[in-house]
Amino acid sequence: MIISLTTTVRAASGRWQYVINNIGIAVMHMWLYMYDRTDFGPSNLTLPNGECIEDPKALVMKKDCSAHSAVYNITNNTIRPLTVKFDFWCSSGAMNGDVVLVQTSCNFFGGRVMRKLYACPTCEWQEIEDGLATPCWYATDHVLLDGRQIIVGDRGQPNYEFYHRPGISLTENIPFISTSENNLYPFVFLNVDGNLLLFANNRAILYDYIAAKVIRVFPTFPGGDPRSYPSTCSTVLLPLNLTQNYIEVEILICDGAPRGSFSKARDEGVFWEVLNTCGRMSITNPDPKWTMETMPTGGLLLINGASKGTAGWELGLDPVLNLVLYLREKPIGSRFQIQTPDSTPRMYHSTAVLVPDGRVIVKGINPQDKYEFSNVLYPTELSVEAFPPDYLDSSFDSLRPTIEFPAPHFTISYGEKRAVVFSLGGGKATRLGSFSLTMVSPSFNTHSFSMNLRLLILSIESVKDLGASKFQVIVNFPDSKTLASVGFYMLFVVHEGILSPAL
Repeated sequence: MIISLTTTVRAASGRWQYVINNIGIAVMHMWLYMYDRTDFGPSNLTLPNGECIEDPKALVMKKDCSAHSAVYNITNNTIRPLTVKFDFWCSSGAMNGDVVLVQTSCNFFGGRVMRKLYACPTCEWQEIEDGLATPCWYATDHVLLDGRQIIVGDRGQPNYEFYHRPGISLTENIPFISTSENNLYPFVFLNVDGNLLLFANNRAILYDYIAAKVIRVFPTFPGGDPRSYPSTCSTVLLPLNLTQNYIEVEILICDGAPRGSFSKARDEGVFWEVLNTCGRMSITNPDPKWTMETMPTGGLLLINGASKGTAGWELGLDPVLNLVLYLREKPIGSRFQIQTPDSTPRMYHSTAVLVPDGRVIVKGINPQDKYEFSNVLYPTELSVEAFPPDYLDSSFDSLRPTIEFPAPHFTISYGEKRAVVFSLGGGKATRLGSFSLTMVSPSFNTHSFSMNLRLLILSIESVKDLGASKFQVIVNFPDSKTLASVGFYMLFVVHEGILSPAL
Protein backbone atom coordinates (compact mmCIF):
# COMPACT_ATOMS: atom_id res chain seq x y z
CA MET A 1 0.00 0.00 0.00
CA ILE A 2 1.05 3.64 -0.43
CA ILE A 3 1.23 6.05 2.51
CA SER A 4 1.59 9.82 1.94
CA LEU A 5 4.37 11.40 3.97
CA THR A 6 4.26 15.15 4.61
CA THR A 7 7.95 15.63 3.83
CA THR A 8 10.74 13.83 2.02
CA VAL A 9 12.73 11.19 3.84
CA ARG A 10 16.40 12.13 3.53
CA ALA A 11 18.15 8.77 3.34
CA ALA A 12 17.61 5.05 3.31
CA SER A 13 17.11 4.78 7.02
CA GLY A 14 14.43 4.72 9.69
CA ARG A 15 14.13 2.03 12.32
CA TRP A 16 11.29 -0.37 13.00
CA GLN A 17 9.84 -0.49 16.52
CA TYR A 18 7.40 -2.98 18.03
CA VAL A 19 5.06 -0.81 20.08
CA ILE A 20 2.57 -3.53 21.12
CA ASN A 21 3.28 -7.24 20.84
CA ASN A 22 -0.33 -8.36 21.05
CA ILE A 23 -3.35 -6.13 20.48
CA GLY A 24 -5.69 -9.12 20.48
CA ILE A 25 -7.28 -8.68 17.04
CA ALA A 26 -6.09 -9.02 13.47
CA VAL A 27 -6.49 -5.59 11.90
CA MET A 28 -8.19 -5.77 8.50
CA HIS A 29 -9.35 -2.14 8.63
CA MET A 30 -7.73 0.82 10.34
CA TRP A 31 -8.18 4.48 10.98
CA LEU A 32 -6.91 5.20 14.50
CA TYR A 33 -9.70 2.81 15.30
CA MET A 34 -9.14 -0.80 14.32
CA TYR A 35 -11.47 -3.62 13.48
CA ASP A 36 -11.71 -7.02 11.90
CA ARG A 37 -14.25 -9.67 10.94
CA THR A 38 -16.51 -10.87 13.71
CA ASP A 39 -16.81 -14.42 12.35
CA PHE A 40 -13.15 -15.47 12.41
CA GLY A 41 -13.73 -17.02 15.80
CA PRO A 42 -12.76 -15.57 19.18
CA SER A 43 -10.05 -12.92 19.20
CA ASN A 44 -7.40 -12.52 21.89
CA LEU A 45 -9.03 -9.34 23.24
CA THR A 46 -11.92 -9.74 25.67
CA LEU A 47 -14.87 -7.41 25.93
CA PRO A 48 -14.91 -5.26 29.09
CA ASN A 49 -16.85 -6.09 32.26
CA GLY A 50 -17.54 -9.69 31.26
CA GLU A 51 -19.75 -8.57 28.38
CA CYS A 52 -20.70 -11.03 25.64
CA ILE A 53 -22.57 -10.73 22.35
CA GLU A 54 -25.23 -13.35 21.68
CA ASP A 55 -26.50 -13.95 18.16
CA PRO A 56 -28.48 -17.13 17.43
CA LYS A 57 -27.99 -16.56 13.67
CA ALA A 58 -24.20 -16.49 13.87
CA LEU A 59 -22.46 -19.29 11.98
CA VAL A 60 -19.25 -19.47 14.04
CA MET A 61 -20.12 -18.41 17.59
CA LYS A 62 -23.60 -18.01 19.01
CA LYS A 63 -22.02 -16.36 22.05
CA ASP A 64 -18.89 -14.28 21.66
CA CYS A 65 -17.12 -12.66 24.62
CA SER A 66 -14.18 -11.35 22.59
CA ALA A 67 -13.75 -7.94 20.96
CA HIS A 68 -13.32 -7.45 17.22
CA SER A 69 -12.77 -3.71 17.31
CA ALA A 70 -10.58 -1.43 19.40
CA VAL A 71 -9.27 2.11 19.79
CA TYR A 72 -5.49 2.50 19.73
CA ASN A 73 -4.21 5.46 21.76
CA ILE A 74 -0.92 6.48 20.15
CA THR A 75 -0.04 8.80 23.05
CA ASN A 76 0.01 6.26 25.86
CA ASN A 77 0.18 3.14 23.66
CA THR A 78 -2.95 1.51 25.04
CA ILE A 79 -5.85 -0.45 23.55
CA ARG A 80 -9.54 0.01 24.45
CA PRO A 81 -11.86 -2.76 23.22
CA LEU A 82 -15.09 -1.76 21.50
CA THR A 83 -18.32 -3.71 21.25
CA VAL A 84 -19.75 -4.62 17.87
CA LYS A 85 -22.48 -7.06 16.89
CA PHE A 86 -22.64 -7.01 13.08
CA ASP A 87 -19.82 -8.18 10.85
CA PHE A 88 -17.14 -5.77 9.52
CA TRP A 89 -15.81 -8.14 6.85
CA CYS A 90 -14.20 -6.26 3.92
CA SER A 91 -15.95 -3.01 4.71
CA SER A 92 -15.24 0.67 4.08
CA GLY A 93 -15.41 3.98 5.90
CA ALA A 94 -14.28 7.58 6.32
CA MET A 95 -14.26 10.43 8.81
CA ASN A 96 -17.09 12.56 7.45
CA GLY A 97 -17.86 16.27 7.61
CA ASP A 98 -19.42 15.90 11.06
CA VAL A 99 -16.03 14.60 12.27
CA VAL A 100 -17.57 11.19 12.93
CA LEU A 101 -16.08 7.92 11.73
CA VAL A 102 -18.84 6.42 9.58
CA GLN A 103 -18.19 2.80 8.69
CA THR A 104 -20.25 1.29 5.88
CA SER A 105 -20.11 -2.41 6.31
CA CYS A 106 -21.80 -5.41 5.19
CA ASN A 107 -20.74 -8.96 4.93
CA PHE A 108 -21.07 -12.06 2.82
CA PHE A 109 -24.79 -12.17 3.55
CA GLY A 110 -25.45 -8.70 2.16
CA GLY A 111 -26.42 -6.71 5.21
CA ARG A 112 -27.12 -2.99 5.18
CA VAL A 113 -25.40 -2.13 8.43
CA MET A 114 -23.89 1.29 9.03
CA ARG A 115 -21.90 2.27 12.11
CA LYS A 116 -20.93 5.59 13.65
CA LEU A 117 -18.17 6.23 16.17
CA TYR A 118 -17.72 9.62 17.79
CA ALA A 119 -14.34 10.72 19.09
CA CYS A 120 -14.52 10.60 22.88
CA PRO A 121 -12.71 8.59 25.58
CA THR A 122 -15.69 6.32 26.25
CA CYS A 123 -17.61 6.31 22.95
CA GLU A 124 -18.83 3.01 21.50
CA TRP A 125 -20.01 2.02 18.04
CA GLN A 126 -23.59 2.99 17.22
CA GLU A 127 -24.87 0.30 14.85
CA ILE A 128 -27.80 0.90 12.51
CA GLU A 129 -28.97 -2.35 10.96
CA ASP A 130 -30.84 -0.73 8.04
CA GLY A 131 -28.55 2.27 7.69
CA LEU A 132 -27.80 1.74 4.00
CA ALA A 133 -30.17 1.70 1.05
CA THR A 134 -28.47 -1.31 -0.56
CA PRO A 135 -26.06 -4.03 0.57
CA CYS A 136 -22.44 -2.96 0.48
CA TRP A 137 -19.36 -5.23 0.42
CA TYR A 138 -15.88 -4.32 -0.92
CA ALA A 139 -17.07 -0.75 -1.50
CA THR A 140 -15.11 2.52 -1.30
CA ASP A 141 -15.99 5.64 0.70
CA HIS A 142 -15.01 9.25 0.08
CA VAL A 143 -16.04 12.56 1.69
CA LEU A 144 -17.59 15.06 -0.74
CA LEU A 145 -17.70 18.85 -0.98
CA ASP A 146 -20.58 19.28 1.44
CA GLY A 147 -19.37 16.73 4.00
CA ARG A 148 -21.56 13.93 2.72
CA GLN A 149 -20.00 10.50 2.40
CA ILE A 150 -20.32 8.65 -0.90
CA ILE A 151 -20.21 4.84 -0.90
CA VAL A 152 -19.15 3.56 -4.33
CA GLY A 153 -19.46 0.05 -5.71
CA ASP A 154 -19.94 -3.34 -4.17
CA ARG A 155 -19.60 -7.00 -4.93
CA GLY A 156 -22.67 -7.37 -7.14
CA GLN A 157 -23.97 -3.84 -6.51
CA PRO A 158 -22.42 -1.49 -9.13
CA ASN A 159 -23.96 1.65 -7.69
CA TYR A 160 -23.41 4.43 -5.18
CA GLU A 161 -25.30 6.16 -2.42
CA PHE A 162 -24.70 8.98 0.04
CA TYR A 163 -24.68 9.19 3.78
CA HIS A 164 -25.09 12.34 5.83
CA ARG A 165 -27.21 13.07 8.84
CA PRO A 166 -30.11 12.67 9.18
CA GLY A 167 -30.01 9.75 6.74
CA ILE A 168 -29.33 8.23 3.37
CA SER A 169 -30.25 9.13 -0.17
CA LEU A 170 -31.23 6.89 -3.05
CA THR A 171 -28.69 4.96 -5.08
CA GLU A 172 -27.48 5.51 -8.63
CA ASN A 173 -26.08 2.79 -10.89
CA ILE A 174 -22.58 3.13 -12.41
CA PRO A 175 -22.34 1.07 -15.61
CA PHE A 176 -18.58 1.70 -15.63
CA ILE A 177 -18.15 -0.48 -12.55
CA SER A 178 -20.60 -3.18 -13.62
CA THR A 179 -18.70 -3.71 -16.89
CA SER A 180 -15.29 -3.96 -15.19
CA GLU A 181 -13.81 -7.16 -13.89
CA ASN A 182 -11.55 -6.74 -10.88
CA ASN A 183 -13.86 -3.95 -9.79
CA LEU A 184 -13.89 -4.41 -6.00
CA TYR A 185 -12.69 -1.55 -3.82
CA PRO A 186 -12.67 0.84 -6.82
CA PHE A 187 -10.32 3.79 -6.42
CA VAL A 188 -12.16 7.06 -5.76
CA PHE A 189 -10.63 10.54 -5.58
CA LEU A 190 -12.19 14.01 -5.49
CA ASN A 191 -10.88 16.16 -8.33
CA VAL A 192 -10.39 19.92 -7.93
CA ASP A 193 -13.36 20.51 -10.26
CA GLY A 194 -15.69 18.73 -7.82
CA ASN A 195 -16.09 15.58 -9.89
CA LEU A 196 -14.82 12.14 -8.91
CA LEU A 197 -12.00 10.19 -10.46
CA LEU A 198 -13.04 6.53 -10.55
CA PHE A 199 -10.60 3.74 -11.39
CA ALA A 200 -11.52 0.04 -11.71
CA ASN A 201 -9.72 -2.83 -13.42
CA ASN A 202 -7.42 -0.85 -15.76
CA ARG A 203 -9.71 2.02 -16.72
CA ALA A 204 -10.39 5.47 -15.29
CA ILE A 205 -13.17 8.02 -15.76
CA LEU A 206 -14.09 11.44 -14.41
CA TYR A 207 -17.61 11.16 -13.06
CA ASP A 208 -20.25 13.75 -12.16
CA TYR A 209 -21.94 12.04 -9.21
CA ILE A 210 -24.68 14.70 -9.02
CA ALA A 211 -25.81 14.37 -12.64
CA ALA A 212 -24.82 10.67 -12.71
CA LYS A 213 -22.85 10.92 -15.93
CA VAL A 214 -19.35 10.37 -17.25
CA ILE A 215 -17.50 13.64 -17.92
CA ARG A 216 -14.28 12.23 -19.30
CA VAL A 217 -12.75 8.87 -20.22
CA PHE A 218 -9.02 8.59 -19.55
CA PRO A 219 -6.52 6.40 -21.42
CA THR A 220 -6.53 2.74 -20.42
CA PHE A 221 -3.74 1.80 -18.02
CA PRO A 222 -0.86 0.39 -20.11
CA GLY A 223 -0.14 -3.32 -20.26
CA GLY A 224 -3.67 -4.67 -20.20
CA ASP A 225 -3.47 -6.15 -16.69
CA PRO A 226 -6.07 -5.30 -14.03
CA ARG A 227 -4.95 -3.25 -11.04
CA SER A 228 -7.88 -3.21 -8.59
CA TYR A 229 -9.02 -5.99 -6.25
CA PRO A 230 -8.27 -8.89 -6.31
CA SER A 231 -5.26 -7.78 -8.32
CA THR A 232 -4.92 -5.28 -5.46
CA CYS A 233 -2.43 -2.66 -6.44
CA SER A 234 -1.83 0.47 -4.39
CA THR A 235 -2.78 3.99 -5.37
CA VAL A 236 -2.62 7.53 -4.09
CA LEU A 237 -3.50 11.06 -5.14
CA LEU A 238 -0.19 12.91 -5.18
CA PRO A 239 0.06 15.99 -2.91
CA LEU A 240 -1.81 19.06 -4.17
CA ASN A 241 0.49 22.09 -4.23
CA LEU A 242 -1.61 25.16 -3.37
CA THR A 243 1.43 27.44 -3.67
CA GLN A 244 1.08 27.32 -7.45
CA ASN A 245 -1.47 29.14 -9.60
CA TYR A 246 -2.20 25.99 -11.57
CA ILE A 247 -3.03 23.04 -9.31
CA GLU A 248 -2.07 19.84 -11.02
CA VAL A 249 -3.84 16.67 -9.92
CA GLU A 250 -1.85 13.48 -10.41
CA ILE A 251 -2.65 9.89 -9.55
CA LEU A 252 -0.04 7.21 -8.92
CA ILE A 253 -0.87 3.50 -9.28
CA CYS A 254 1.71 0.85 -8.37
CA ASP A 255 2.07 -2.94 -8.56
CA GLY A 256 -0.83 -5.42 -8.64
CA ALA A 257 -1.17 -8.97 -9.97
CA PRO A 258 -1.26 -10.03 -13.66
CA ARG A 259 -4.56 -10.98 -15.25
CA GLY A 260 -5.51 -14.53 -14.27
CA SER A 261 -3.40 -14.59 -11.09
CA PHE A 262 -6.36 -15.20 -8.81
CA SER A 263 -7.61 -18.33 -10.60
CA LYS A 264 -4.05 -19.61 -11.10
CA ALA A 265 -3.28 -19.37 -7.39
CA ARG A 266 -6.67 -20.59 -6.15
CA ASP A 267 -7.31 -23.41 -8.63
CA GLU A 268 -3.83 -24.59 -9.59
CA GLY A 269 -1.59 -23.47 -6.73
CA VAL A 270 0.57 -21.51 -9.19
CA PHE A 271 1.81 -18.17 -7.87
CA TRP A 272 2.87 -15.74 -10.57
CA GLU A 273 5.25 -12.85 -9.89
CA VAL A 274 3.38 -9.63 -9.17
CA LEU A 275 3.66 -6.59 -11.43
CA ASN A 276 6.54 -4.25 -10.65
CA THR A 277 5.38 -1.16 -12.51
CA CYS A 278 3.88 2.17 -11.49
CA GLY A 279 1.75 4.43 -13.65
CA ARG A 280 1.43 8.17 -13.08
CA MET A 281 -1.03 10.46 -14.84
CA SER A 282 -2.14 14.08 -14.55
CA ILE A 283 -5.93 14.07 -14.70
CA THR A 284 -6.00 17.87 -15.12
CA ASN A 285 -3.82 17.75 -18.23
CA PRO A 286 -5.80 18.45 -21.44
CA ASP A 287 -3.95 15.51 -23.02
CA PRO A 288 -3.47 13.03 -20.17
CA LYS A 289 -1.10 10.10 -20.60
CA TRP A 290 0.19 7.39 -18.29
CA THR A 291 3.92 7.57 -17.56
CA MET A 292 5.22 4.15 -16.59
CA GLU A 293 8.08 3.41 -14.19
CA THR A 294 9.62 0.23 -12.80
CA MET A 295 9.93 -0.26 -9.05
CA PRO A 296 13.05 -1.76 -7.48
CA THR A 297 11.66 -4.61 -5.34
CA GLY A 298 8.31 -4.25 -4.63
CA GLY A 299 7.85 7.49 -0.58
CA LEU A 300 4.98 8.32 -0.62
CA LEU A 301 5.97 5.15 1.13
CA LEU A 302 5.24 1.75 -0.41
CA ILE A 303 4.79 -0.81 2.33
CA ASN A 304 3.52 -4.37 2.98
CA GLY A 305 2.39 -7.06 0.56
CA ALA A 306 3.52 -10.17 -1.30
CA SER A 307 5.74 -10.54 -4.36
CA LYS A 308 3.95 -13.61 -5.77
CA GLY A 309 0.28 -14.52 -6.17
CA THR A 310 -2.73 -12.32 -5.59
CA ALA A 311 -5.10 -11.05 -2.90
CA GLY A 312 -7.12 -13.68 -1.06
CA TRP A 313 -6.75 -16.27 1.64
CA GLU A 314 -3.38 -18.02 1.35
CA LEU A 315 -2.99 -16.84 -2.26
CA GLY A 316 0.20 -14.84 -1.70
CA LEU A 317 3.83 -15.89 -1.27
CA ASP A 318 7.22 -14.25 -0.60
CA PRO A 319 6.52 -11.21 1.59
CA VAL A 320 7.86 -7.82 0.55
CA LEU A 321 9.88 -6.71 3.59
CA ASN A 322 11.53 -3.63 2.07
CA LEU A 323 9.89 -0.25 2.38
CA VAL A 324 10.23 1.78 -0.78
CA LEU A 325 10.16 5.58 -0.77
CA TYR A 326 8.82 7.30 -3.90
CA LEU A 327 10.41 10.71 -4.54
CA ARG A 328 7.94 12.40 -6.84
CA GLU A 329 10.15 15.35 -7.86
CA LYS A 330 13.10 13.22 -8.95
CA PRO A 331 13.56 12.28 -12.64
CA ILE A 332 12.30 8.93 -13.91
CA GLY A 333 14.80 6.23 -13.00
CA SER A 334 15.77 7.73 -9.64
CA ARG A 335 12.43 8.11 -7.85
CA PHE A 336 12.52 4.90 -5.79
CA GLN A 337 14.64 4.57 -2.66
CA ILE A 338 14.74 1.43 -0.50
CA GLN A 339 14.33 2.00 3.24
CA THR A 340 15.10 -0.21 6.23
CA PRO A 341 13.31 -3.57 5.77
CA ASP A 342 10.80 -4.95 8.24
CA SER A 343 11.39 -8.33 9.84
CA THR A 344 7.69 -9.26 10.08
CA PRO A 345 5.73 -10.36 6.99
CA ARG A 346 2.75 -8.08 6.43
CA MET A 347 0.66 -9.93 3.90
CA TYR A 348 -3.07 -10.14 3.18
CA HIS A 349 -5.25 -8.06 5.52
CA SER A 350 -2.38 -5.91 6.81
CA THR A 351 -2.85 -2.16 7.25
CA ALA A 352 -0.80 1.03 7.64
CA VAL A 353 -1.58 4.69 8.43
CA LEU A 354 0.28 7.95 9.01
CA VAL A 355 -0.32 9.25 12.56
CA PRO A 356 0.01 12.81 13.94
CA ASP A 357 3.51 12.36 15.34
CA GLY A 358 4.83 11.52 11.85
CA ARG A 359 5.27 7.78 12.32
CA VAL A 360 3.72 5.13 10.08
CA ILE A 361 1.81 2.58 12.18
CA VAL A 362 1.66 -0.91 10.69
CA LYS A 363 -0.63 -3.69 11.91
CA GLY A 364 -2.07 -7.02 11.08
CA ILE A 365 -1.79 -9.97 8.75
CA ASN A 366 -4.34 -12.75 8.55
CA PRO A 367 -4.20 -14.73 5.30
CA GLN A 368 -6.49 -17.45 6.68
CA ASP A 369 -10.25 -17.39 7.19
CA LYS A 370 -9.75 -17.97 10.94
CA TYR A 371 -7.19 -16.92 13.51
CA GLU A 372 -4.27 -19.33 12.95
CA PHE A 373 -1.07 -19.00 14.98
CA SER A 374 0.75 -22.23 14.06
CA ASN A 375 1.09 -24.84 11.31
CA VAL A 376 0.51 -22.27 8.56
CA LEU A 377 3.00 -20.51 6.30
CA TYR A 378 2.05 -17.01 7.47
CA PRO A 379 0.44 -17.07 10.93
CA THR A 380 -2.04 -14.47 12.13
CA GLU A 381 -0.08 -11.45 13.37
CA LEU A 382 -1.40 -9.40 16.32
CA SER A 383 1.53 -7.04 16.82
CA VAL A 384 1.69 -3.30 16.17
CA GLU A 385 4.83 -1.83 14.63
CA ALA A 386 5.87 1.75 14.02
CA PHE A 387 8.21 3.00 11.33
CA PRO A 388 9.65 6.40 12.24
CA PRO A 389 11.20 7.85 9.07
CA ASP A 390 14.57 9.52 9.44
CA TYR A 391 12.99 12.97 9.84
CA LEU A 392 12.04 11.85 13.37
CA ASP A 393 15.62 10.99 14.33
CA SER A 394 16.73 12.69 17.56
CA SER A 395 19.76 14.18 15.76
CA PHE A 396 17.32 16.60 14.08
CA ASP A 397 15.60 17.74 17.28
CA SER A 398 17.26 21.16 17.22
CA LEU A 399 15.65 21.79 13.81
CA ARG A 400 12.26 20.31 14.70
CA PRO A 401 9.33 22.77 14.70
CA THR A 402 6.74 22.76 17.49
CA ILE A 403 3.46 24.56 16.79
CA GLU A 404 2.61 26.95 19.62
CA PHE A 405 -0.35 28.79 18.09
CA PRO A 406 -3.17 28.21 17.34
CA ALA A 407 -4.25 25.75 19.99
CA PRO A 408 -5.08 22.16 19.01
CA HIS A 409 -8.48 21.37 17.47
CA PHE A 410 -8.94 24.83 15.98
CA THR A 411 -11.47 25.53 13.22
CA ILE A 412 -10.67 27.10 9.85
CA SER A 413 -13.01 28.76 7.35
CA TYR A 414 -12.48 28.49 3.61
CA GLY A 415 -10.18 31.20 2.25
CA GLU A 416 -9.07 32.23 5.73
CA LYS A 417 -5.62 33.65 6.42
CA ARG A 418 -4.29 32.49 9.76
CA ALA A 419 -1.14 33.13 11.75
CA VAL A 420 0.71 30.01 12.80
CA VAL A 421 3.47 30.42 15.40
CA PHE A 422 6.07 27.74 15.96
CA SER A 423 9.44 27.37 17.59
CA LEU A 424 12.52 25.35 16.73
CA GLY A 425 14.21 23.11 19.26
CA GLY A 426 17.09 25.51 19.94
CA GLY A 427 18.28 25.55 16.34
CA LYS A 428 18.24 28.37 13.83
CA ALA A 429 16.45 28.56 10.54
CA THR A 430 18.90 28.39 7.68
CA ARG A 431 16.65 30.74 5.72
CA LEU A 432 13.17 32.15 6.22
CA GLY A 433 11.97 30.38 3.08
CA SER A 434 12.89 26.98 4.48
CA PHE A 435 9.43 26.40 6.00
CA SER A 436 6.36 24.74 4.54
CA LEU A 437 2.97 23.78 5.96
CA THR A 438 0.94 20.74 4.97
CA MET A 439 -2.47 19.45 5.96
CA VAL A 440 -3.48 15.80 5.64
CA SER A 441 -6.90 14.18 5.86
CA PRO A 442 -6.61 10.99 7.95
CA SER A 443 -7.36 7.96 5.82
CA PHE A 444 -9.33 4.76 6.25
CA ASN A 445 -6.96 1.97 5.27
CA THR A 446 -7.93 -1.49 4.08
CA HIS A 447 -6.88 -3.88 1.31
CA SER A 448 -3.91 -1.75 0.15
CA PHE A 449 -5.98 1.41 -0.28
CA SER A 450 -6.13 4.51 1.93
CA MET A 451 -9.64 5.89 1.36
CA ASN A 452 -10.14 9.65 1.50
CA LEU A 453 -6.40 10.36 1.80
CA ARG A 454 -5.51 13.89 0.70
CA LEU A 455 -2.35 15.92 1.30
CA LEU A 456 -2.27 19.68 0.65
CA ILE A 457 0.84 21.89 0.51
CA LEU A 458 -0.37 25.27 1.78
CA SER A 459 0.54 28.71 0.50
CA ILE A 460 2.54 30.89 2.93
CA GLU A 461 2.00 34.62 2.54
CA SER A 462 4.76 35.84 4.88
CA VAL A 463 7.31 34.64 7.42
CA LYS A 464 8.45 36.67 10.42
CA ASP A 465 11.37 35.91 12.72
CA LEU A 466 10.17 36.58 16.29
CA GLY A 467 13.55 35.85 17.84
CA ALA A 468 14.59 33.10 20.24
CA SER A 469 14.09 30.46 17.53
CA LYS A 470 10.41 31.37 17.20
CA PHE A 471 8.65 32.21 13.94
CA GLN A 472 5.28 33.35 12.67
CA VAL A 473 3.88 32.49 9.27
CA ILE A 474 0.71 33.79 7.67
CA VAL A 475 -0.91 30.86 5.94
CA ASN A 476 -3.52 30.89 3.19
CA PHE A 477 -5.85 27.99 3.87
CA PRO A 478 -7.80 26.35 1.00
CA ASP A 479 -10.46 28.62 -0.46
CA SER A 480 -12.63 25.91 -1.95
CA LYS A 481 -14.31 22.69 -0.86
CA THR A 482 -13.06 21.12 -4.07
CA LEU A 483 -9.55 21.43 -2.68
CA ALA A 484 -10.38 20.29 0.85
CA SER A 485 -13.71 18.73 1.78
CA VAL A 486 -15.34 19.64 5.05
CA GLY A 487 -13.78 17.54 7.77
CA PHE A 488 -10.84 16.86 10.02
CA TYR A 489 -7.19 17.41 9.00
CA MET A 490 -3.75 17.12 10.55
CA LEU A 491 -1.62 20.29 10.21
CA PHE A 492 2.18 19.92 10.06
CA VAL A 493 5.00 22.47 9.90
CA VAL A 494 8.06 21.29 7.99
CA HIS A 495 11.49 22.93 8.40
CA GLU A 496 14.26 21.76 6.07
CA GLY A 497 12.48 18.43 5.75
CA ILE A 498 12.05 18.00 9.53
CA LEU A 499 8.48 17.46 10.68
CA SER A 500 6.59 18.95 13.61
CA PRO A 501 3.98 17.01 15.57
CA ALA A 502 0.61 17.71 13.99
CA LEU A 503 -2.24 19.76 15.37
